[in-house]
Amino acid sequence: MAGVCSTPKVDFVRSLGADHVIDYRRDDVADGKSRYDVVLDIGGSSSLARLRRALTPRGTLVVVGGEGGGHWVGTTYRSLQAPLLSPFVGQKLRPLMPNENHQDMSVLTQLIDAGKLMPAIDRTYPLAEAPKAIRYLEEGHARGKVVITLDPARYPHGQAHLHRRGR
Repeated sequence: MAGVCSTPKVDFVRSLGADHVIDYRRDDVADGKSRYDVVLDIGGSSSLARLRRALTPRGTLVVVGGEGGGHWVGTTYRSLQAPLLSPFVGQKLRPLMPNENHQDMSVLTQLIDAGKLMPAIDRTYPLAEAPKAIRYLEEGHARGKVVITLDPARYPHGQAHLHRRGR
């Protein structure tokens, strides 16, 4: 499995289990030198045409979210474009539209409780410091998730699930 990130996050991505890490500031994942069966583009801003160059002829591109916009549909443009283009190319182009439900959340909880799924948490901020957390995210330095916590005295039910699991 390969991961793509900026220079300061190379070691972090490797620690998450990537066998090969591509620093997009130095190398172009879509230069055609390497081809992948599956490309999962999370929150990127690359065009579908560019991402398709990183795929094998029968590969699959999964687009999750996006950054920026520019089109009247904003960040969903690529997610709308992918299934429209897919029938005309040899590759499968798919959007991933999250649909949270109780069953999926239950499975995730079980995986976390069993220690099989460990979220990568960079920093934790109390709710009162939410603007500071947002600035940190906007600066692009986060290596993992940034968590906003609720004060149990003010929001006694907000963290009940965390206390139940001993976190």
